[in-house]
Amino acid sequence: MHVRHIVKPGETLSSISGDYRVPLLSIIQANSLSNPNLIYPGQLITIPGYPDPSTLPYTIYVSLKNRTLSLLKNGSVIKVYPVGVGRMLHETPSGNFIIINKAPNPGGPFGTMWMSISKIHYGIHGTNDPSSIGKYVSRGCIRMQNSDVEELAMTIPIGTSVTIGQ
Repeated sequence: MHVRHIVKPGETLSSISGDYRVPLLSIIQANSLSNPNLIYPGQLITIPGYPDPSTLPYTIYVSLKNRTLSLLKNGSVIKVYPVGVGRMLHETPSGNFIIINKAPNPGGPFGTMWMSISKIHYGIHGTNDPSSIGKYVSRGCIRMQNSDVEELAMTIPIGTSVTIGQ
């Protein structure tokens, strides 16, 4: 039960630990790292505690340009949702992530559901402003209608792969 993370330029084990909310020591032990300060871009790091996304039936693809979130099951699109994404100076991060937790009723602007992705401070969530869906409005998160994010959260397991691209 683990995820493989490819180290990106500028990342440290500490930042990776924060992104996945996994203790630094657990990552060091899972990778048998003798010197945790010597990691390099492109290196594969094992993140313990999450299922391998390739073993799960669902994947998510977010198109920033189209402002859509596509839910795929075994590689086939089963549903496409409209989303709001990050505005200028608060762009939604591109890349490959996983869903690391779900929090119903987070309150405030996050609507009725929050799902963290493996980049600290970012997630897929509902909204208290439904008119913002389909626009470049957030501080980098992926914003959905409350009914849509609830449906998505009930469908996908923790560890589901999330790819954010243009």
